[in-house]
Amino acid sequence: MAAARHSTLDFKLGAKADGETILKGLQSIFQEQGMTESVHTWQDHGYLATYINKNGSFANLRIYPHGLVLLDLQSYDGDAQGKEVDSLLNKVEERMKELSQDSTERVKRLPPIVRGGAIDRYWPTADGRLVEYDIDKVVYDEDSPYQNIKILHSKQFGNILILSGDVNLAESDLAYTRAIMGSGKEDYSGKDVLILGGGDGGILCEIVKLKPKMVTMVEIDQMVIDGCKKYMRKTCGDVLDNLKGDCYQVLIEDCIPVLKRYAKEGREFDYVINDLTAVPISTSPEEDSTWEFLRLILDLSMKVLKQDGKYFTQGNCVNLTEALSLYEEQLGRLYCPVEFSKEIVCVPSYLELLFGRKLNLENQCPRVMCAANSLPDLSMLYMKSKQVRQLIVNSFTFPVFNYFFNLKIKWKMYILMN
Repeated sequence: MAAARHSTLDFKLGAKADGETILKGLQSIFQEQGMTESVHTWQDHGYLATYINKNGSFANLRIYPHGLVLLDLQSYDGDAQGKEVDSLLNKVEERMKELSQDSTERVKRLPPIVRGGAIDRYWPTADGRLVEYDIDKVVYDEDSPYQNIKILHSKQFGNILILSGDVNLAESDLAYTRAIMGSGKEDYSGKDVLILGGGDGGILCEIVKLKPKMVTMVEIDQMVIDGCKKYMRKTCGDVLDNLKGDCYQVLIEDCIPVLKRYAKEGREFDYVINDLTAVPISTSPEEDSTWEFLRLILDLSMKVLKQDGKYFTQGNCVNLTEALSLYEEQLGRLYCPVEFSKEIVCVPSYLELLFGRKLNLENQCPRVMCAANSLPDLSMLYMKSKQVRQLIVNSFTFPVFNYFFNLKIKWKMYILMN
């Protein structure tokens, strides 16, 4: 399947740009390609020349008076046209160097952006930078009732799981799994562990190796598990082949009702690991707000954590400092005081550094065990500013570093509520 190919060539001149001289000097190059020219000019704002070819390709040449000259060329991707475009760009670059008489400070020619191709290789980072992956094959692409599920193959990172456009995990990303488990500092032997999400099976696979008493994984999307157990086996091993094993069980359910049920039953865990997707998924319409969802998960997780239990979750890209700070501020608004530590981890396929947070929740107030539908008031958590709310949302999209939270509860008070 062919696609559009967008090529760019930039010149930063050390002197003001002589638009008329540049247009005249480059004109023959475009004419040789059979391209027709149209020129627009503005007083004090330079020139815009458009060149159109009979085959549908076109180029825009923008000349700014202060010395910036930009060439954008779009063509239909193909071997023949690709060679023609490369040849044209080479000629323009050589001619511009002649015309500028060695006054060119910088020439920048980027690899072409391929648009509309069968394989999407471009995925933005959490802080808004564009990354091109070396993806060469679509391994799996299905829509579940909850999300789009893609598994793409990268020459460097192996198969990559992408959920609704968000890069989740690649086969190369054991560093992520180890970080969200406590970076090798925790003893899981004989412990009860609850994993929220984690449909790729990476965390489950690694914890099972450490001989826990029981691991319960709650994943809402069976199709994620189906795709990963077939195409992400370097990550999950064989743990997803069966939903029950000697020391683990996988529940295909929404984690919110499960957490409420466990809280009502008084069931507790040594570890709760939150590996939910960046875009919240729930069957409950009242949980649509991202921030409400995240806070509700945190509050419910505290209710099922043992007195000396620990809670781990991911954070975000280290460049999103404002979002990370806002998140930390919200930790002070939990119904019980908490302490947390944070760790920066390099996850290979994210191509950026991620913050990892380890929450040490020190319950210095009574721990309230209440009916599942009697949750702490979340109204104080609502963010009035749309800009702030967006920052909070962005802080949970995943590019390279995570926050991990280790919660420790000093004492509890059980309050029965009718």
